[in-house]
Amino acid sequence: MKTLYYIPILFLANICFAQDPYEIIENVSSERIEKDIQKLVSFGTRHTMSETESDSRGIGAARRWIKSEFEKISESCGGCYEVSMQRTLEKGNAKTRITKDTEIVNVLAIKRGKKYPNRYIIMAGDIDSRVSDALNYTDDSPGANDNASGMAGVIEAARVLAKYDFESSILLVGLSGEEQGLYGGKHLAAKAVEEGWDIVGVLNNDMIGNIKGVDGVIDNRTFRIFSEPTNPTDTDFQQRMRRYYGGEVDGISRQLARYVYTMTKTYMPEMNPMMIYRLDRFGRGGHHRPFCDAGFAGIRIMEAHENYTQQHQDIREEDGIKYGDVIEHVNFDYAEKLTAVNAISLAALASAPPEPQNVAISGAVQPSTTLYWDAIDDDNLAGYKVYFRETTSPTWDNFYQVDADVTEFTLKGIVIDNYFFGVSAVGKNGNESLVVFPGEVKR
Repeated sequence: MKTLYYIPILFLANICFAQDPYEIIENVSSERIEKDIQKLVSFGTRHTMSETESDSRGIGAARRWIKSEFEKISESCGGCYEVSMQRTLEKGNAKTRITKDTEIVNVLAIKRGKKYPNRYIIMAGDIDSRVSDALNYTDDSPGANDNASGMAGVIEAARVLAKYDFESSILLVGLSGEEQGLYGGKHLAAKAVEEGWDIVGVLNNDMIGNIKGVDGVIDNRTFRIFSEPTNPTDTDFQQRMRRYYGGEVDGISRQLARYVYTMTKTYMPEMNPMMIYRLDRFGRGGHHRPFCDAGFAGIRIMEAHENYTQQHQDIREEDGIKYGDVIEHVNFDYAEKLTAVNAISLAALASAPPEPQNVAISGAVQPSTTLYWDAIDDDNLAGYKVYFRETTSPTWDNFYQVDADVTEFTLKGIVIDNYFFGVSAVGKNGNESLVVFPGEVKR
């Protein structure tokens, strides 16, 4: 292969895509999100072990309503979504939070990709709720913010994206059993592995509606993107090699977080995304974790300032403090913004070519650095971006753009010791894949 030496002007990394991002943002409705949260709250409790036969109370009624909403959306676009329920029986065990035989039911809506139907970009929210006692499945548990807000965001994203076609599939899903042990996510991740799904990434939305923190801070612009630094499925060899070649903050989930961050800063500059360098909050967990455990990229998108008096609490008043996750605490305009963040990220990734494979690097004790990758067979491919950033930078700040027939590129004068590097694929429609960090060193 010939080595190319390009010294173009450096640009700030940006992402664009064929579907007008501003149109998508504009079409997300806080009024519809509010209506959906009200409906989810109206079921009284959505505890995983709660009532399933009633049409008006309990998780059974809630999941059937979610399925009916997905079906209505699909009807509006001529059957563009495949709507289904994934059912798995968990046997009761007194040592767990599932103390009786319980059916864990996820509700799925798939908009099948035109070119890559087995390639998925997933937006998830949780159906279930809880009060102070995780085993109390009878008392009212509105779960307005945790997590009717995230579930309503998923439904609204399905509405807004229904009018578009994508190269890859998008999956909008309500997951059950989160509060009892991340069961819904475990079951869907297992299904993905068994059926050989190619999952680009999972955007888990858990609490996207509160702007007033327990610390007194009120902030309707900032939100957090949690991502773990490396892949838990990496081998011992891969972990050892990071000591010599880097990659300690460049796992697939971190690249997904950077993508959402860049989409937000590019198209919603009024928002303030915070990349949090950890899997989840301190000692806590969410439904992206089972996907990460299975080897897929997964991040958590949520509010920046939590209010613990409104999470996992019995509805009551003590010492002048009103406890409980009730709808009065949800800011619907904020939930609209975070839903839009998801929608434009889903659309961009689903319209992009697949990311480059077998990305390798060389340049030890050399004045330049060379990246290598396999050619992508895609008639939408316009070319690639070869990124580099300072080792202390959280984002991909600089890139060289090369043509579609190039699979080897030398960054002349860029010393390998001083930067981190990656490669992405760019479509003719302007959509860009995730950045891939080199996984092999060539000598």
